Amino acid sequence: MSGLMALLDDVAALAKLAAASVDDVAGQAAKAGSKAAGAVIDDAAVTPKYMQGFAPARELPMVWRIARASIFNKLVFLLPAGLALSAFAPWMIPPLLMLGGGYLCFEGAEKIAHALGFGKGHGGPDGSHTEGNAAHLEEQKVSGAIKTDFILSAEIMTIALAAIPESSFWMEAATLALVAVGITALVYGAVALIVKADDAGLFMAERGRLGLTRALGRGIVRAMPGFMKLLMIVGTAAMLWVGGSIILHALDQMGFPALYDWIHHAALAAAEGTGDWAGAVEWGVTAGLDGVFGLALGVVLIPIGVKVIKPIWTRTLGRAKAH
Repeated sequence: MSGLMALLDDVAALAKLAAASVDDVAGQAAKAGSKAAGAVIDDAAVTPKYMQGFAPARELPMVWRIARASIFNKLVFLLPAGLALSAFAPWMIPPLLMLGGGYLCFEGAEKIAHALGFGKGHGGPDGSHTEGNAAHLEEQKVSGAIKTDFILSAEIMTIALAAIPESSFWMEAATLALVAVGITALVYGAVALIVKADDAGLFMAERGRLGLTRALGRGIVRAMPGFMKLLMIVGTAAMLWVGGSIILHALDQMGFPALYDWIHHAALAAAEGTGDWAGAVEWGVTAGLDGVFGLALGVVLIPIGVKVIKPIWTRTLGRAKAH
C-alpha cells in the first residue's frame, strides 16, 4: 500500500511539473506572440483581398488552403531554422530582426505613399483579374497569398524567437510551435470571419425574421468597407510601430543605444507627473516615437526597395521559373 501511495505521489509530482511546464510554454508563447503584433495584423489585413471577386462558396476553401500552407511552412521550415539559429548562430538574430523590421517599415511607408497617390504599392493583389479560367485564377491568388504569408510568417517567428527568454531547446521548440499554431489559428480564423461577414449580413438583411435582425444585417453590410479601411490603417500603424521598435532594440543590442535611450528618456519625461496614467503615457509616447522612426526609415527604404531590390528579386524569380 505504501508503495502504491509513493507511486501516486510521484505521478502527482510529475503532473504538477508538466502542468507548470505547460503554463510556462503558454505564458512565453503569449508574450512572444504579442511582440509580433504588427506582422500579425498585417497578415490579417492583407489576406482578405485575395478573396475579392470569387464566388462565396470558394472563399472558405481558399482561406483553408492558405492557412494549411501557413502552418506547414511555420512548423516544417521556419521553426527548425529558428531553433538552429538560436543554437548555433544567435549572433545572426539581431541582423535578421533588423531585416524583418526594415521590411515592416518599408511596407508601412509604401502603403502610406500609395494612399497619398505616390507609387503603385505592393504586398497584395491589385484586384484585377488576369486571363484564364476561375480555377487557374484561384490558383494564382492562393499562390500569391501563400508567398506573402511566408514572408510575414518568417518575421513573426523571428520576432517570437527573439522574445523567448533563454531556456532549454525543448522549451523553445514548444513555445515556437505554440506561437505558430496559435497565430495561424488567430489570423485565419479572423480572415474567415472577415470574408464571410458581408455574406452573413446580406443573409440576415434578406431573410431575417425580425426587423432588428434585418437592420443588423444591413448595418454589417454597410460597415464592412469602412471596417476593412480601418483594419488597413491599424495594420499600417502597427507595422511602423513594431518595425521601428525592432530596429531600435536591435541597434541597442548591437552597441548603438543612442536613439533607443533618447526615446526611453523622452517617454519617461512625458509620463512624469501623470499619476495613474504614467504607464499608459510612457507606452503611448514610446510607441508613437517608434512609429515615427519607422516611418522615416521606411521612406528612406522605398527607393532602395523599388529601384534595386524588387528588380533583382523579379529577375531571380524569372530565371528560376525559366529553369
